[in-house]
This record gives sequence, C-alpha cells and structure tokens, in this order.
Amino acid sequence: MTSVLQNHFLIPLEDFTQNPDCNFRGREQECVSLIKKCKNLEEFKQAHAQTLKLGMFWSSFVASNLVATCALSNWGSMDYACSIFRQIEEPSSFAFNHMIRGHVKDMNLEQALQVFDEMLECGVVPDNFTYPTLLKACANLPALKEGKQVHGHSFKLGFGDDLFVQNSLINMYGKCGEISLSCAVFDKMVQRSVASWSALIAAHASLGMWGKCLEIFRGMSSEECWRAEESILVNVVSACTHLGALDLGRCTHGSLLRTMSGLNVVVETSLMDMYVKCGSLNKGLFLFQRMIEKNQMSYGVMISGLAMHGQGPEALKLFDEMLEQGLKPDDVAYVGVLSACSHAGLVEEGLKYFGRMKLEHGVISTVQHYGCMVDLLGRVGKLKEAYELIKNISIEPNEVLWRTLLNACRVHQNVEIGEVAARELSLLDSGNAGDYVVLSNLYAQSHSWRDVAKTRKEMMCKGLIQTPGFSLVEMKRKVYRFVSQDVSFPKCDGIYEMIHQMEWQLKFEGYSPDTSVVLHDVDEEEKRRRLSSHSQKLAIAFALIHSSQGSPVRIVRNVRMCSDCHIYTKLISSIYDREITVRDRNQFHHFKDGTCSCRDCYQ
Repeated sequence: MTSVLQNHFLIPLEDFTQNPDCNFRGREQECVSLIKKCKNLEEFKQAHAQTLKLGMFWSSFVASNLVATCALSNWGSMDYACSIFRQIEEPSSFAFNHMIRGHVKDMNLEQALQVFDEMLECGVVPDNFTYPTLLKACANLPALKEGKQVHGHSFKLGFGDDLFVQNSLINMYGKCGEISLSCAVFDKMVQRSVASWSALIAAHASLGMWGKCLEIFRGMSSEECWRAEESILVNVVSACTHLGALDLGRCTHGSLLRTMSGLNVVVETSLMDMYVKCGSLNKGLFLFQRMIEKNQMSYGVMISGLAMHGQGPEALKLFDEMLEQGLKPDDVAYVGVLSACSHAGLVEEGLKYFGRMKLEHGVISTVQHYGCMVDLLGRVGKLKEAYELIKNISIEPNEVLWRTLLNACRVHQNVEIGEVAARELSLLDSGNAGDYVVLSNLYAQSHSWRDVAKTRKEMMCKGLIQTPGFSLVEMKRKVYRFVSQDVSFPKCDGIYEMIHQMEWQLKFEGYSPDTSVVLHDVDEEEKRRRLSSHSQKLAIAFALIHSSQGSPVRIVRNVRMCSDCHIYTKLISSIYDREITVRDRNQFHHFKDGTCSCRDCYQ
C-alpha cells in the first residue's frame, strides 16, 4: 500500500533539511495537514515518525494535533495518544482537552477526570471547551459530587454564563437524578438555544417524567422561535409512547418527516413502537411493512406490539417470517414471542418456543423469559406448575417472578400459593406496597378480614405507600389524569352528571355492578358508590363529554382493570357507538359494539 507520506506530503524532505529559511509556521501547517489526512493508525504512525525526524514534534501546535487526531479518530488508539501526550513537555489546554474528549469517547470516564486533575496540577487553565466534556463524563458515570465540583470550578473561572457549559450542566444534573438542579440552571439562563431545550427534555426523559417532557415541549413550541431538532422529537415520541398520547405522537411524526431528509431504522422503529403502544396497531403495521430496512429490533417491536393487542397467532407468524429473512432472534424477540403466547393463552406453543430458544438459537433464558412463562401458566390457572418452574430455574428468582405468581393467585383465589409468593417477596425486601395490597385483596376475596387488617397494618408499619391507580386520556393534544373517587378535576360536576347518565342507560342493558371487586368490608351501597367512580369510568365520561360523537376514545391505565370496569366499558361502547381502546399496562383492550378484543381474558 502506498503510504500517506508518498501521496500527500506537500514539501519534500530535502526542502526542510537544506533550506534553513523555510518558514517555521508553514512547516507546522504542512505537518498538521499530513496528520489530518491519515486514514488509519499505520499511516498515522508514519506521519508521527516524520514529525519526529523533522524536529517538528517540539512544536506545541503539531504535538497537540497529533494527540487530537489519534485520540478522536475512529481508527485511533488512546494508548498511543497517551504515549504521545506524555512526551509533550508543556501540554496546552488544547492537548488536555482532546485527551479528556478521547477518554470520554472511549468511555474511560474516570481517566478523563484524572486528566483534568493533572491539567490543574500543571497550572494549565481550562477553557470553555474543557467543561462540557468533563460534565459529560460526570453524567455518564454518573458522578454527582464530581459534577458539582466541576460546576463550581467553571463558575469560578467565569464560565457560569457560557451556553455550552450550561447545556452540559442541565444534562449532567438530569442524568444524576437531580432534576431540580437541571431546571434551576435552565431557569437562570440569559440566553438559550435549541440544545438547551433538548437537554432539559432529555433530562426529564431519563427519569421517566414523560408528562413533564410534553409540558416543556409545549413551552418551547409556544415561543415560536425554535425549530425542534431530531433529538427533541425522538424524546417527545418516547413520551407519547408512555402516555398513550396518539394525537401528539402523530404531529411529532409529521415534524420528524419535515425535519429529516430520511428516517433511519432507529427512528422508524421508535415511531412504530409509539403507534402500537398508543393503540394504533394498524398504523404500526403500515410503517413496518413500508420499512426498507428491517432489523432484529424492528421485528421485536412489532412482535411485542401484536402480543400486546392480543394477536398471538399473528405475532408467532411474524416471528417465523423473521427467521425466514435470516435474522437471528435475540432475547428481546423471544420476550415478545412468549408474551404473545401468554396474552393469547397459547400454553403448548409457549412451552415449545421456550424450549427452542436455547436449543435452536442459543438464547440464554433470562428473568424476563421466565416471567413470561410464569404469567402464561398463571393466566390459565396452572399455579402449581408455575410455582414448580420458579423453584427449579437455574437463576435466582427475583421479585418480578414471585409478584407475577402472586397476581395469578389473586385472580384464581389460591391463598396457599399466594402466601408462599408473598413470603418470598417479603424475604427479598422489595419495599413494594403493591405486593401487600395484592395479598390483602387475596385475603379479602376469601373474606379473611383479620388477615386483611394484619397485612394492611404491616404495610403501614413499614411506611409503604401504594401508588394510586390512575387512568390517562388524551384530548386536544393534552393528557388528563384521573384517579378513583376524583373530585379535584375542574368541571368534575359535569363528569359525575355524565356518570349518572351512563348508569341510567346501562340499567336498560341489564347492567348490575359487580360489587365483588370492591375488596373492603363495607355495605353494598358503599361498594356501588365506589365502583361508579373508578378512574377508568371518570376518564370515559370526560372523553364522551369533550369529544365529537363517534370519535374513538383512548385510555391508558397503570394497573389492570377490574371485571366490573371491563363489563361496563363493553356496554358503553355499544350504547354510545364508540370504539374505546384501553391500554391495561402491557395489554390492549379494543372495545367495540359491546365486545372486547381480549375475548374476556383480561385478568
């Protein structure tokens, strides 16, 4: 192979050695030009040797460029960059900065902080290029204490108002879980950029604060002087996915099409995931079918999406198509396959695919796979088989497995195995209030009120607080949240008037409240009152009031719906001629004309 020296060196060697008047600055520029034209490490080593031969390494400008190129190029080597750096007698801030950047690029984050310490020890003053990279290292570690020290140091040197430093601080505090400090930096900014908004949205997204992400995005959009970039829109898509905000997701999809010349496979897959998780399975399938390039992730998202919508056979068919395309399934794809079997009650198929997973494709079973199998067996009432599976797995059972079994015991009212699962959860000390609530409900179903009281008391003594069940509904690109017995919402009188009207209509359809799902020792009248204001019913009433006749209603819940809400929603879909879609954690229910897509397998 012809060397880079033969191809690109613009001034012959003899010009340097025989012409003492050759301009030193010109020689520096020629050496740097030679360094930047290197395409691999071998060429770079030749260029390095040439600078040494010419005596140009002692130029700080040339030496720093050697370090920068070797540290940051895709073909570079941090070990080689370090060896060059150690030979520089008085490294400049430029050389230190690129050493820090190189370590961060290679995720040698602690080494990056050590280089900064060395920089200060050498008396080299950091500049505004130093701090953003350092803060990125602190964010990725994460290292809050060191991040605060870097923040203080940057402020001391007068970079407190530097836009790039401030944006990096927002990102660092967010990734370190100190979202209030991210907001404080953002609020104090005199000047902002699109990157500032992007950093703040990403900080909230990293903590799963999806509602706040949309609120910030609306604030940015209201200023009408910012054009959202790709990173912002991708985070907004994620927020829409988690909140079930389909209308805003559609608008964001349009913005992505206008912003980007072409959507890559990662963005397309994110959009597909958003549509299927917001209840629009057909749109997700449409995007999937139009994808020019499909990968494991694309197939995995679509298989999981079909599973969530109760289309188990279709999910398995797509999995077979994936294999025909020569794509090797990974653990994520198999989670989708086993979930599809679970939601559709396909026990034999689930056992078959669980066996094929390792034998045919070398995928090692994880807790997620075992969780799917426990859920599959538990849904069809095979609680003993599910319990034996947990006891005999090759890995240590975690709280997810025991919690899945406990929930299945509640559904099938098996107190004996339920108590075993609850005891194991207690030994794991998960600190999850929901475990105590499920056990309490299991006791309540068998009218063991003393055990109910004992379980609730133990929960209170441990200071555990249950996350209330809620329902989200999107209306005019805003997401509204309802909890059971909610009277705090504006116009709540109108909602309860609508509830009363709905119940009046339901009586003519023969509806009778299923008070057995109210697991409290109260009279029948109180049980009916509590049932009437479940969060899902409030959300439906609100949607019927504020949407046009015949338009679909989409609701997202954080807990599984009760049997009464399921019957109630089926009848409402028929009475008001509405298609109502409910995302029940990881399962979709499409209510239409008095029927549900889950075929009443909702527990």
